[in-house]
Amino acid sequence: MVIDDSQTIRRTAEALLVKEGYTVVTAADGFEALAKVADQDPDLIFIDIMMPRLDGYQACALIKSNPRYAGTPVIMLSSKDGLFDRARGRIVGSDEYLTKPFTKDELLGAVKAHLARKAG
Repeated sequence: MVIDDSQTIRRTAEALLVKEGYTVVTAADGFEALAKVADQDPDLIFIDIMMPRLDGYQACALIKSNPRYAGTPVIMLSSKDGLFDRARGRIVGSDEYLTKPFTKDELLGAVKAHLARKAG
């Protein structure tokens, strides 16, 4: 699942992941994401930090507080690369932090690492 208020980021990530054979669900903000998480039960979630209405930190905390999704890897996406931002991501339960713009290798590497860890 890719959650980002930027249509460009959503489409780019979706295209890269679909090309590798993954099924991708997208959402434009945290509220839309919460409904789709419940419907789709994703294996992995990429979530932007800066979004309107419900930001990535809030959405991640809500997802991780639900026992059904506590084990679902959540990877924060942000154009900020500060120590505080990374620490705050960890506090709300994120599993990794990718800085935008991310490369194809960074995106796919995160997917493979977290899906292997979830399966193992």
